[in-house]
Amino acid sequence: MRQIALIDVNNFYVSCERVFNPKLNHKPVVVLSNNDGCAVARSNEVKALGIGMGAPWFKFKDLAHQHGIVALSSNYALYADMSNRVMSILRDYSPQQEVYSIDESFLDLTSFQSRDLIRYSQHMRQRILRWTGLPVCVGIASTKTLSKLANHCAKKRKAFNSVCNFNTMPANDLDDLLGQIDVGEIWGVGRKLAPKLQALGLNTVLDLKRASPERLRQQFSVVMEKTIRELNGTVCIEMEEIAPVKQQILSSRSFGYPVTDYESLAQSVTLYTSTAAGRLRKQCSFAGAIQVFITTSPFKPDEPFYSNAMTIALPSPTQDSRTLVNAVLWGLKQLYKPNYPYVKAGVMLTELVPMAGVQTDLFSQTTASPKSTALMTAMDSINRKMGKETIKLASEGFARPWKMKQGNKSPSYTSHWEEILSVN
Repeated sequence: MRQIALIDVNNFYVSCERVFNPKLNHKPVVVLSNNDGCAVARSNEVKALGIGMGAPWFKFKDLAHQHGIVALSSNYALYADMSNRVMSILRDYSPQQEVYSIDESFLDLTSFQSRDLIRYSQHMRQRILRWTGLPVCVGIASTKTLSKLANHCAKKRKAFNSVCNFNTMPANDLDDLLGQIDVGEIWGVGRKLAPKLQALGLNTVLDLKRASPERLRQQFSVVMEKTIRELNGTVCIEMEEIAPVKQQILSSRSFGYPVTDYESLAQSVTLYTSTAAGRLRKQCSFAGAIQVFITTSPFKPDEPFYSNAMTIALPSPTQDSRTLVNAVLWGLKQLYKPNYPYVKAGVMLTELVPMAGVQTDLFSQTTASPKSTALMTAMDSINRKMGKETIKLASEGFARPWKMKQGNKSPSYTSHWEEILSVN
């Protein structure tokens, strides 16, 4: 029997903040989205107050003051670094790992099934807690869909002590447990499909497990059929040890303040293009086209609305930030209209091809010239070692009054020398 484990960090964003600021323990904490707009992470204390995921901050400010809720801006650098540390530890426990998200990872423990996997998982939990300070839960089952549910049980039911192994349960006990879990908790079902399944009388995980996969495939899709088969122990979703190469790369942000001048827009799209180009080079791809877009707010009827985008085809696929920025700025000039209060801009790299698939036309010089490749490699290397944006294009600007609001951001404890935690 396959032994697929899902390891999930409990309330990841909030837990990361509490590791470096223990005063936040047992206090209501919320982490806000870009520009401190909406709640994207909530501690259990905040959830108990009835504040939902995605709730706008301005709507519960009074409630926050009343109950002493601590609101923090998203600290992306900290979360990414802590995630990398956890994933690195997990690699010691299995050679087959799929990093599913910033706070979740699948491990194939089939080759370790001669061991007591619950004890093995508890050792895993204790090491992660000791080395990073982050609490995790582990769910083990024969398929990825079931391991997600096992992780849900490990997290929600104290009797499991944060580790739940469906493979060690008698079939009747497992069915009893699945009969207590709402169908909306199934991976791939969620809030959107749950009402449709409930309308068919499928209210619990056990109900869906016993349903006909062929019939529900006709009513929904092949994904639903695979879900039902996975609930019955048939592997339909394989482990992906190597993340698939992205077919598009998007980089965009909302501005902290409305922008009306072209220079600020040019700085922002240059920054976003440089960021996207770095991701492009990281996956060893080249872009054949780039899209740039700008928009004003659609939520202010008293202000003029304008939104537009342009896709620029490149003469030859490239991964050179300079070439991509030149194309984007040309497109921005065509789109820009003065005196409009722009609230967001962004770029998207498309028509991505691997390095071996780059083709040029008869009359253009290849953009993958040795000088270009060496320059981009050097720039990426320096920024990786010395810190983000140590070297950047001048057109990215320096003052950046338009940058995203992060008024309550905690220090970058693990990724910035000047902000490393000090103990007196």
